[in-house]
Amino acid sequence: MPLTETQPDAVAHVYARSLLELVRAEGRDVVEETLGELEELLELARENSAFGEFLASRVLSTESRAKSLGSMFDGRLRPTTLKFLQVLNAKDRLGHLPAIVAAFDGAVQEEFGRVEVDVFTAQPVGGDDLQRIKDKLSASLGKDVIVHPYTDESMIGGIRLRVGDQLIDGSVAANLRRMGEQLRRDGAARVRASSSDLLGGE
Repeated sequence: MPLTETQPDAVAHVYARSLLELVRAEGRDVVEETLGELEELLELARENSAFGEFLASRVLSTESRAKSLGSMFDGRLRPTTLKFLQVLNAKDRLGHLPAIVAAFDGAVQEEFGRVEVDVFTAQPVGGDDLQRIKDKLSASLGKDVIVHPYTDESMIGGIRLRVGDQLIDGSVAANLRRMGEQLRRDGAARVRASSSDLLGGE
């Protein structure tokens, strides 16, 4: 059974907030390090299907998995991170690690006044252009923006932004689609107006 790749739900946010409360007192560096460890662990699970199945398996007992987690990560992860994994294991939530890590990432960014924005363009964006995009977004959102640039060859041009679960589509294709919809609406309105004029003139 693979890991469950879903958007953070209420339960994921509860675990994320609990972990943030635990590590916040240890300072910003520890918070960032904990996030980094969880993201690396998640990346390992995605790249190594056997490890992903180990985390999500319903066949393996929680006791057996707890021992394996200890032997694999004791001394390699911060004690709080390993303890958090053990709690998730005991609660049978390790299979939902992607959603929990995503919720924790969002909580950390909010804690430090940051926001992550995915930027999609038809062609790769250079450093200066990317900085200008980042500066404009920071000014608009009033937060420190972390930009993740992506190239989408299906785009004709323009730019598409994803901020959390909100999509802001300024691509050429989206603009053309909106123009087409507006023309269809306006065209129908003109036909109705012309019909009214004709009927009124009889």
